[in-house]
Order: sequence, then structure tokens, then C-alpha cells
Amino acid sequence: MALRNIVTKEDKILHKVCREQMKFDDRLHQLLDDMAQTLENANGVGLAAPQVGILRRVVLVIETNVGEDEDEQILELINPVIVESSGEQVGAEGCLSVPGEYGIVRRPEVVTVRAQDRNGEWFEYEGHGLTARCICHELDHLEGHLFTEKAERMLSEDEIKSGSEED
Repeated sequence: MALRNIVTKEDKILHKVCREQMKFDDRLHQLLDDMAQTLENANGVGLAAPQVGILRRVVLVIETNVGEDEDEQILELINPVIVESSGEQVGAEGCLSVPGEYGIVRRPEVVTVRAQDRNGEWFEYEGHGLTARCICHELDHLEGHLFTEKAERMLSEDEIKSGSEED
């Protein structure tokens, strides 16, 4: 495993649509392992392949909705598509590729995503709350979009420092 550099919003790669991941091989497994290490090192909750310079439909999301005695798990979502969503949540969102900036973004409360695992097997996963927010955020990266495009408003430095995110 190796740490990968996280590109920032100025990099044009973040504004391009990603290609489908066709091969489920050692190279993909290495990318997934490197992304997991990079995500952990950056203390994030999600990471998309374009954020490390790879234009493929590959995303990692940390499932944080676990019991006290359970460890958080990393969801590997390859060629993901949201097949169902419901409810609504509005809250502060940030991004490893947009350091120090946060905005108020409206997302579904629950999403069901259909994706492939590292071996190419299809599965569905239902995410709630922060996990649903993260899935939507990371899938936006695959389409070349940043959260700043969807933010109802960006938070001021004072709001960020105080932890306030009220409209």
C-alpha cells in the first residue's frame, strides 16, 4: 500500500467525467488499498478515484453508522449508481480536495447504491445519514462535480471556527 496525493479543486481532473472500471485485477486492488490508506491518513470519510488522479468510477466510503462495539468499515463501490433515495438532510459538507472550505448542502437522508466489489460482483447497499451524504458526495466526483457547486451557501471562517452551520 502507498499514500497517494490528493488533488485539489484547481486540478482539471476533478471536473471530468470518469470512465467505467472494466478490469477487476491486481491493479484495481492496489488502487483500492492505496485509496484506503490515503483516506485513513487524511482523516476523511470518503474518497473518489479522481481525487487521487485516476479517472475511474471507483469510490471509498466509510460506514460510520456502527454500534459501539463495532469498527467502522470501508465500503468499496466500483461503478456505483444510486438506485433509490428518500428523505432529506441539510448540513455542512467539506471535501479533502477543497481543504478549509465548507458549505451547506442538501442531500437525501437515505440512499441505496448498486455497485460492484473489488472482484466485480454486484451488490446493493443502503446508506443512512452521514453515509448517505458521503455516497452522494463521492458519486458527484465521478461526474466531475464538487460540493461547492451544490452548496446553498458557503460557511464563513467565523462559522467554521465556531462550529455553527445555521442558515
